[in-house]
Amino acid sequence: MVQEAGVSLGPIEEADLSQLKAWINDRETVIQSTSYQPVSGAQHEGWYSSLAGRQDMVAFAIRAGESSDLVGTCKLSGIQGIHRSAELAIRIGDVARRGEGIGTAAVRLLLHHAFADLNLNRVFLHVFSGNAAALRTYEKAGFVSEGLLREAVFIDGAYLDVQVMSVLRSEWKCL
Repeated sequence: MVQEAGVSLGPIEEADLSQLKAWINDRETVIQSTSYQPVSGAQHEGWYSSLAGRQDMVAFAIRAGESSDLVGTCKLSGIQGIHRSAELAIRIGDVARRGEGIGTAAVRLLLHHAFADLNLNRVFLHVFSGNAAALRTYEKAGFVSEGLLREAVFIDGAYLDVQVMSVLRSEWKCL
């Protein structure tokens, strides 16, 4: 488990599953980063079971505060050994805890894991261009814009632009 400013990343535990299932089925939360699709209990348990065998992904529970409450999840997926790259994703599921800097701390911790432990060279992400809070979080963690995918996704009845951002190992060391 790694920690920064009262925020820690650690394994997703079986005890977390009911809360995670509730968050993934909360439409308003999900449409901030992807299209909504209800997830059944069997699908959710299948996802959890698949985590242990994945070589191309690492996923973490985000915990905050003295009681280490579960507040969200983050992951690196599509880990490429040859290219030394991966895609970052994060979701703060606990709506009441958003805006506290937890996301920024979690992204920094995940980048530390990516560069120091996994020896990656590049971490990238996709974010809806209208998601100002997420854009601020990623910029504070060192991500820079690489470009815009115009009307790349159809969410909630509208086409949205998607911003592509990345941070390189050489840039991260300077932070």
